[in-house]
Amino acid sequence: MRELAGKTAFVTGGASGIGFALCQAFLQRGMKVMLADIETDALAAAVSRLHDLGPEVRGVTCDVADPESVERAANASFEAFGNVHVVCNNAGVGAGGGINNIPLDNWRWVIDVNVMEVLHGIAAFLPHIRGNGEGGHIVNTASMAGMTSVPWFAPYGPSKLAVVAMSEALATQLKPLGIGVTVVCPEFVRTRIMESERNRPERYGPRQVLDPGSPVAALAAQVTERVQSGIDPADVAARVLTAINEDELYVFTHPNMRAAVEQRFAAILAAMDKVTPR
Repeated sequence: MRELAGKTAFVTGGASGIGFALCQAFLQRGMKVMLADIETDALAAAVSRLHDLGPEVRGVTCDVADPESVERAANASFEAFGNVHVVCNNAGVGAGGGINNIPLDNWRWVIDVNVMEVLHGIAAFLPHIRGNGEGGHIVNTASMAGMTSVPWFAPYGPSKLAVVAMSEALATQLKPLGIGVTVVCPEFVRTRIMESERNRPERYGPRQVLDPGSPVAALAAQVTERVQSGIDPADVAARVLTAINEDELYVFTHPNMRAAVEQRFAAILAAMDKVTPR
């Protein structure tokens, strides 16, 4: 999509982090924007802040793990702005675990938010985008954890690998229809991902309390430090805008991760070379 001015974007997780940066970038390009977030107060504050960039911004409370909630948010977007052209399935959460302690509620929560969100967003918006005849673009936020193996048995990495696979398959199907797909794979970005428990619904059990002396707690502390010193979300948003304009499938933000990707694919190709031709 070369021309974004006057078009409409829908962004989940829009009240903070990468989502908020995307909303800022879209408004600066003259777009209309609907923010969706599960945090009502943070959502209201974000919409208020964004009004300085343009009047065409709204907010809607949305639990991306609930398909009916996403459907309501989509309808609110159509009612507010008419056609929607760019859909950013961006909301995400993280939770820990290991092979000696596999908390099923953590897995269900992370998969429902990180993976099923993409499915719910596509189900709610894709028929509309296909029907309006104006083209569009779908942006799914994954992670470098979806491109390289995370050295800990936790649901975050597998959830992001699923988002990458879903995006790749979707891109192949939608390209002939003039609808683009981008999957965003950053490494550490200054977001509130390590505070995900603040938004954990009761249906997924009690909030996780880590044993301070456990390996999971030690890893969480290391990741928190890396996140706090990560890149600005605005840098990610800028790359996403370029990807939408240029119809690029992959967005990477950390060139230092190239070696890890090459190592993974080298191992895959080496195993493939061992296959005896039939």
